[in-house]
Amino acid sequence: MSDGPLAVVGVGSVGSMALWQASKLGVPAVGFEAVSPAHPRSAVGGDTRLFRMTYRGEHNLYPLLQLAERRWRALEEESGQEILVRCGGLSIGETDGPYIPALLDSIKRTGAPYQILDHAEMASCYPQHRLSPGECGVLDARAGVLRTDRAVLSAIDVARQNGAQVVKDARVREVRELSDGVRVSTDDESWTFDRVIVASGSGSGPLLPAHLQRQVLRKRIFLTWFAARDPEQFVPNAFPIFIRITGDRSMYGAPTIDGSTVKATLDGRGATVADGDTVARELTPAEVVESVDTAQDFFPGLIPEIVRSDAYPDLYTSDSIGLLGPVPGSERVYCATGFSGAGFKMSSALGAIAAAESLGLGPLVDGLDFLRPERFTSAG
Repeated sequence: MSDGPLAVVGVGSVGSMALWQASKLGVPAVGFEAVSPAHPRSAVGGDTRLFRMTYRGEHNLYPLLQLAERRWRALEEESGQEILVRCGGLSIGETDGPYIPALLDSIKRTGAPYQILDHAEMASCYPQHRLSPGECGVLDARAGVLRTDRAVLSAIDVARQNGAQVVKDARVREVRELSDGVRVSTDDESWTFDRVIVASGSGSGPLLPAHLQRQVLRKRIFLTWFAARDPEQFVPNAFPIFIRITGDRSMYGAPTIDGSTVKATLDGRGATVADGDTVARELTPAEVVESVDTAQDFFPGLIPEIVRSDAYPDLYTSDSIGLLGPVPGSERVYCATGFSGAGFKMSSALGAIAAAESLGLGPLVDGLDFLRPERFTSAG
């Protein structure tokens, strides 16, 4: 006997959205969470994530981002909570360096709107940034900052109102497809569902088939915050989210949410870890020095001392893209995981796609072959 039509293993960034979207389709899904929703040691931690419509890369994410934008607004309307704070976004780098030209090539392929700000315009409009003479900015007016905890908890709250359930303190150890369903097992209990979505982030690896396990690894992501000398200079309507890549230096961040501190974090420093439960939360001396030195050089208005830091695990794929689609060879198990530190901005769309496709309702967005698990063959 089935315990329900759909289970979602992991109700974090993508799983919470899948639970919400399934509930909107009238499906009473059950979510399993190893600890509790939005717990402070999950990849959801850190208060905020960047949302942007412009990006650098060969794959066309624009349709996903358009869907995500609509779903974020829908979640705000249904929950009554502000989740996406629209403040614009800046990509900053050398005019003739490796970042800005590649970014502009990608933008032009997708058709996303943008505005180029030269050095003088950046100094006039956004004096919070200390730019070198050869740098410029690319403004994405539709970008903003996502409130991560609020997003996840709002999605779960709305899903519960629609009939969904969440089982807390239930770390799933096995997902096994049977002839008549899928068995979901924790240390203490087992359930059987018609279909299952695996969306448990850094804990997803052991739940995937062996050939996909070889294509994923856990990484540690750390975040840092600095105090502003004048917090009014860093509020959302004055200070857009930013990504800055200049030479071998890079940092990204968001405006102040608490009215005092500003997230400004080194980019691309994720280190592989064996166990997501034992990630080192404290920064190393080298991480502290590089973070402080970079913030001091980039932002004259920030006090060059880290006032808050933390670290979180996330699941990366070998090509840093993510896994979205049915598990190869399975008719009932769907994976939505491994988004490699870059999935939250799209998670409302990824959850909607996972819910619809796992229930056999067809794709919501075309052109997603680059995300499909089939790209990793069983021999790979």
